[in-house]
Amino acid sequence: LGAELRACGVDLGFTPVLDLDHGDSGVIGDRAFHRDARVATLLAKSLMHGLLQAGMANCGKHFPGHGFVKADSHVEVPVDKRSLKAILADDAKPYEWLSTSLASVMPAHVIYPKVDPSPAGFSERWLKHILRGDLGFQGAIFSDDLSMAGAKVAGSTLDGALAALRAGCDLVLLCNQSVDGGEAVDALLDGLMSAAQAGQWQPDGDSEARRLDLLPLTPPLPWDELMHQPAYQHALETLP
Repeated sequence: LGAELRACGVDLGFTPVLDLDHGDSGVIGDRAFHRDARVATLLAKSLMHGLLQAGMANCGKHFPGHGFVKADSHVEVPVDKRSLKAILADDAKPYEWLSTSLASVMPAHVIYPKVDPSPAGFSERWLKHILRGDLGFQGAIFSDDLSMAGAKVAGSTLDGALAALRAGCDLVLLCNQSVDGGEAVDALLDGLMSAAQAGQWQPDGDSEARRLDLLPLTPPLPWDELMHQPAYQHALETLP
């Protein structure tokens, strides 16, 4: 997977999905490895190892867990009413166990009202206090797609980007916006620059270092060379 993506010019995979399959979420469903956090963690670790062999960084998602709620954050604002203790003991366990192996993490556009009134991706408590402080994660944090309905509780796309960055995200995503020549992306970049100039938000050196750490250290094998690479051929033969 990692080698093929890199041969196509992709240098970071927004995987593994660390959500647990509680059986009710249509948007997560079989994207999850398993219901059991231990099994999900072991399978995710194997995927991450394969990506690492190809020189590709990973991204665990959707912290602290999207698999318990039925609502789809692409079109709704999901609300998970469990306690922090319950979430940390179950859905968030993979993030604790993989905290030193994950290159990056993507928080969920899910509200956990017993922890914070804002979705996890806009919550300083979730990102700075729990993910970084309690679980010891030191890698980069991506926002989930700011064009999703679950992100609109923060206001406009620019409002959402600023809220995510202030909460502890190092990078923000605005996906599926290639229409109109990518005007939405350009508008967001211009808005962030203006906000920085106005003192509403300032990037910091630690965040920049975390972003740079995601870049590959080695060049990818071109597709034609990859097809004849022994390790790749062995992997293909091993697959069922």
